[in-house]
Amino acid sequence: MKDTLGVLLAGGAGERLFPLTRDRAKPAVPFAGQYRIIDITLSNCINSDLRHVYILTQYKALSLNRHIREGWGTVVANELGEFIEILPPMQRVSKSWYQGTADAVYQNIYSIGSEEPKHVLILSGDHIYKMNYALMMQQHVDSGADVTLATLPIAPHEVPAFGVVEVGKNGDVLGFEEKPKETKIRSPFNPDMVDVSMGIYIFNTDILLPELIKDAEDPNSKHDFGHDILPNILGRVKMHAYNFVDENKQKALYWRDVGTLEAYYEANMDVAGVTPTFNLYDKSWPMRSRPYQYPPAKFVFGEPGRTGMAINSIVSNGTIVSGSVVRNSVVSQDVRVNSYADVDSSIIFAHVNIGRHCRIRHAIIDRDVHIPDGTVIGYDPNEDKKNYFVSQSGLTIVTRDYSVYENPVSPEFLQQGNTW
Repeated sequence: MKDTLGVLLAGGAGERLFPLTRDRAKPAVPFAGQYRIIDITLSNCINSDLRHVYILTQYKALSLNRHIREGWGTVVANELGEFIEILPPMQRVSKSWYQGTADAVYQNIYSIGSEEPKHVLILSGDHIYKMNYALMMQQHVDSGADVTLATLPIAPHEVPAFGVVEVGKNGDVLGFEEKPKETKIRSPFNPDMVDVSMGIYIFNTDILLPELIKDAEDPNSKHDFGHDILPNILGRVKMHAYNFVDENKQKALYWRDVGTLEAYYEANMDVAGVTPTFNLYDKSWPMRSRPYQYPPAKFVFGEPGRTGMAINSIVSNGTIVSGSVVRNSVVSQDVRVNSYADVDSSIIFAHVNIGRHCRIRHAIIDRDVHIPDGTVIGYDPNEDKKNYFVSQSGLTIVTRDYSVYENPVSPEFLQQGNTW
């Protein structure tokens, strides 16, 4: 891994996660109380001994940049030449913003070349999974491949959301189908499943850089790895598939694209469960994040009807559950849940104050929100729509005051869109 440069794509707008991405990039959206989504991929990097990482940011990256700078800059040894470095769009080789995944890497081609890596590992900063990239690299080297892409077996009915990879019995990549409605291709590892791309690629640098330049000069290209780069080099270079090895150590492979509100909500509810599928407490594969200096969580009052407690929930540091009940929920740092309130099956971001006698269920409360005493959220969708965003599945999202943050959006506008 010392000869490998990680390039982590973290500039996505995350439209399907709106309004959580109204003021932040998708990789910066909180996850499991004390983490951000990008922390999962960065933890995989550190656990895989990948210590040279560029993070390509673009969309509303203030909180993401700050989180990386304050939480990850000291994880690696700078004096040994290790780094986790933020690369904002510099328009060094183009006057446009990133036009696709391949274009994002191409626009940073000089930064990549300056490190002179033997291999480049392309990653995405918006998925939840555990993976040892060193194992993938070992196969890449042993197979003599020029390019290796990670694949995940899925059921055939799920293929419309993925890029299908045709894999030979020896592991060679034979073809691609980009998000087909259906496919006859089956995995050589499991004839009942279909192999799809995870968006994780290892390139030999001497293969990657010329292909990026060639793609940038093609006016008909979408400048995307899955759509353009990989199909264009198929048959010209040795391309191998790496079948995903899950470090989560569960019977079923765990890889989640939390790109929709519903998928994001379900992933958070899973980690708060009694027997979560995604294990945050595995000491052999630790999840890291930016450390916050908050006191321990506290639960106060034990009177009948006014008992501070949390059941089947994650409660982060700095939180006070004061004479209230939190059930089946994820509560971030520095939250106050006041007396007689009831919070159920919800995600509460940092610095939220929930007033007395509030009733909240099946909701996501964004950071810095104050919920007035007696507020009821998540019980009547029609009533919620008057003030908040309600997804098609009935999930209520309460955001901060739209008038004082960038890209101001009124509650009325939020209800006009029907694509979320």
